[in-house]
Amino acid sequence: MSLQIVHCEQGSPEWHAARAGAITASMFSEVRKRVGGLTPQQQTYVNELMAYGCEKSAMVAAGYKSKPRAESVERALAGENVGDFTAAAKDYAFRLAIERISGRPLDEMDQFETYAMRRGRELEPEARRAHEFHSSVDVVQTGLVLTEDGKFGASADGLIGTDGGAEYKCLMSPERIRAVILSGDLSEFTDQVQGCLWLTGRKWWHFCLYCPALADIGRALTVHAVERDDDYIAALETDLIEFDRLVMTYEAKLRAGTDPCASEAA
Repeated sequence: MSLQIVHCEQGSPEWHAARAGAITASMFSEVRKRVGGLTPQQQTYVNELMAYGCEKSAMVAAGYKSKPRAESVERALAGENVGDFTAAAKDYAFRLAIERISGRPLDEMDQFETYAMRRGRELEPEARRAHEFHSSVDVVQTGLVLTEDGKFGASADGLIGTDGGAEYKCLMSPERIRAVILSGDLSEFTDQVQGCLWLTGRKWWHFCLYCPALADIGRALTVHAVERDDDYIAALETDLIEFDRLVMTYEAKLRAGTDPCASEAA
C-alpha cells in the first residue's frame, strides 16, 4: 500500500488540517459497529459454520435444535455485512463528507481538547522515553500516516526500525487500566492497533500503557507486543471500505443538492 507520512505535532493546526476528511484509526472501532444485526446466538452459529464448515457442530455450539432460517444469517454466511451503521458512525461519515468538500476540518475554529486528551499529549514524551529504555528501542515520532488517496489515516505515535511501531495510552479509568495490566485485554484497541499495522505495512506494534501513579512500584509502563494479523486486517479493510462508500454517498448527495439522509444505507 502506498502511504504518506505527514510530519507534524499531534493536535497542532497542521495535524488537524492533514486529517480532514480521513477515516482515522481511533474511529475504526466505531465505524465497524452495527445495529439491527445478528444476535449473539446467530453470530456464534455463523462463526462456527464459516470456520469449520460443519452445520451440526455449528448448531450445537450456538444452542440451536434446528438450522436457523433468518435472512440475516443467510446474508452473513454469504459474506455480506448485516445490520446498519450506528447513528454515531453516520454522523461521523457526514462530518467527513463535509470535510472532503471543504478540504478543512469542520471544527477548525473550535478544536476542543478534553482533559484526558491534553493529559495524554503531555505525558506521551515521558511514555516514549520509558518505552525506549524498557524495550531498548529507538522510537521515531510521526505525526500522521495516510493512504495515498488520503481516505484513511492513523496518528501513529512512533515507528520502530523497519518492522515495528508504538501506541501510547495514558488511561485514567481504573476499569480500563485493570483490563490492560491484569488481564492483558487489548480488545478495546485492537481495531486501532491492527489499523496502524494495515496502514504502515509493519509486522508488529508495541501497545504501551503509561500510568505514572504506579511509578513507585516500578509499574508505570506496561508493554504488550501485538503481531500483525492479516486475517483480521482483511476483515477490517472490508468494513472500512464499506464505510467509505457511505461517506462518498453523503458527499455525492451534498454536491448534488439532494437530501443526504435519504436512503443513506443504499
